[in-house]
Amino acid sequence: MSPPPWPGPPARSRRPRGRAIRTASAALGTVFALAAGLLSQAGSAQAASPWPAGRGAQVREQVWLAAPLTGTLHPGMAGTAVRTLQQRLAQLHYYPGPVNGRFGTDTLEAVWAFKEVQGLPTTAGADDVDPAMQQALARPRLPRVLVPGGGGTRIEVNLPAEVLVLYAHHQVQLITHISAGGGYYYRCPGGGTCGPALTPDGNYRARLFVAGWLRVALGRMYNPVFFIGTNFAIHGDIPIPLKPASHGCVRVPVDVANVLYQQVRISQGGGTPIYIRGHAPGTVIPGRGPATAASPRRRRRGSRAPPRRSASRASPACCLRAPLACCLHARNPGWHTRQHAWRAPAGRAGGVADG
Repeated sequence: MSPPPWPGPPARSRRPRGRAIRTASAALGTVFALAAGLLSQAGSAQAASPWPAGRGAQVREQVWLAAPLTGTLHPGMAGTAVRTLQQRLAQLHYYPGPVNGRFGTDTLEAVWAFKEVQGLPTTAGADDVDPAMQQALARPRLPRVLVPGGGGTRIEVNLPAEVLVLYAHHQVQLITHISAGGGYYYRCPGGGTCGPALTPDGNYRARLFVAGWLRVALGRMYNPVFFIGTNFAIHGDIPIPLKPASHGCVRVPVDVANVLYQQVRISQGGGTPIYIRGHAPGTVIPGRGPATAASPRRRRRGSRAPPRRSASRASPACCLRAPLACCLHARNPGWHTRQHAWRAPAGRAGGVADG
């Protein structure tokens, strides 16, 4: 299937005022019946309405290989076992794409997200649905709650695990793999080297949405939901790799970007809370050294949640008024991105291409 047209019609922005939060299940489709078992079992979960049609597949097979009824599944396979996998992932609130029995990119990204939540290895055999994953599908664990008192409808971004979780009415509605900033340096739009590329951890809100493809100085964004000025956003892109690849934004699959903004309240004054915690694995943080893949620290029981830091207090005024000119100083004074980015000596240019 073809990706959304690029660049397409001019993007339009909107700042809805007081829009009620839609019930997440209405747009994401009725959850599949809680009856799916191990991948190797013949019975499959009964599907209600499927997810929106996938657009942006990167697993392109001219001939789909027949998937075995039992055993390991790989991208490019098709058959009953793949359909059962897709139904089970959708039942668990991951996004596998259309339930068509084809192991394409949407299903692959859902497999990555499931492994990241379950703590399964994503270094060797990350694309494979092996017996270890099949066993985890039968007895899965929920994503770690980062902010228990963060509100009934909220977005939590676990950077060490590289997953985003959408909650509605205090229940998990969507889990997706993400790609964030990894602390590397990259070429500035006007020449030279910028960086490091860091996704700011903190408490934010969904403040602005722009429909369609948006061209920015560092690349492009699809359906961005901005949480710091017009600089940092959760947005779709193609592809979403298994490693950090952004300049600081939170990248999600384009099909997820097609529905995510519909499930949250977008407002300059009181948008849906967005909580970002930790740093992507391997990120070199100025003054701290490399981050690990461990999950963010959990608050001790009985302790109070940290005070919410809004963008207006966590960042300078330039983040709120100047497009693509953000100088964020939330927790680390070394965070300088976009046009105010720190410029490294010559010869340290990065290779990141997109926004």
